[in-house]
Amino acid sequence: MRCMTLIIALLGALPVLSQAEETDAVEKATNPLHLSTAIALQDYYTPALYGSEQHTNDTLLRATVPVAANDWVPVPQILRITTPLATRPQPASGYSTGLGDINLFDIFLLKQEGVKIGVGPLITAPSALEDELGSGKWQAGLSAVAIKSSPRWMAGTLVQWQKSFAGDGERDDVETGTLQPIVVYKLPKGWYLRTSGIWTWNMKNDDYYLPLGFGGGRAWAMGNKVMSAFIEPQWTVAHKGDYLPELTLFAGISITM
Repeated sequence: MRCMTLIIALLGALPVLSQAEETDAVEKATNPLHLSTAIALQDYYTPALYGSEQHTNDTLLRATVPVAANDWVPVPQILRITTPLATRPQPASGYSTGLGDINLFDIFLLKQEGVKIGVGPLITAPSALEDELGSGKWQAGLSAVAIKSSPRWMAGTLVQWQKSFAGDGERDDVETGTLQPIVVYKLPKGWYLRTSGIWTWNMKNDDYYLPLGFGGGRAWAMGNKVMSAFIEPQWTVAHKGDYLPELTLFAGISITM
């Protein structure tokens, strides 16, 4: 609690920007279709799972790189790679922590006015160092993003589907779908409220969980870059299956260039 109070106090002490600068900073920090290079460090800590007293954690290092339209591809692209450091319960006892499965997707920005729309392929590599940290399977699929933004609001969704096609023959096949509603309400002085829980379906056994998040953060300028920090607790409001998150504490910090 003291740490949270200190973080809020430090964010509140940052320099105040003009209204236009505030809006632009929040837009750069929160819009997944903004054509800017960004590096983010995010953490999903789940202190309790349904049907278990164990916990999990995923620390994500994420890099986003835009690619301008060119002779080969006539629309802008957004490449995003996510490298996880995962913590999972071991089958017997204790926990394993190490590299998880690395994910890469490439979004083609098909519509840039009004409701922005992007679609593209994704691939997940079986890079996990331990069996419990990943699926053991190569997976491929599709991503689609739609975002509508205004000076006060940003709202949209990210939909992903992926299915295993190769990998460890002794591991179960994988097919998952996710839908991530994203809503950001922009407040004065670079503050914002947010919700971004990822609704997940396991298409192999029909398990699912639907988290609802509510949190906040602040974006601020640092030279010609934009920094942002946030925290968003997420409560699972519906689920089917065991060993799924009950509550997740989601937090992150990013720098956008």
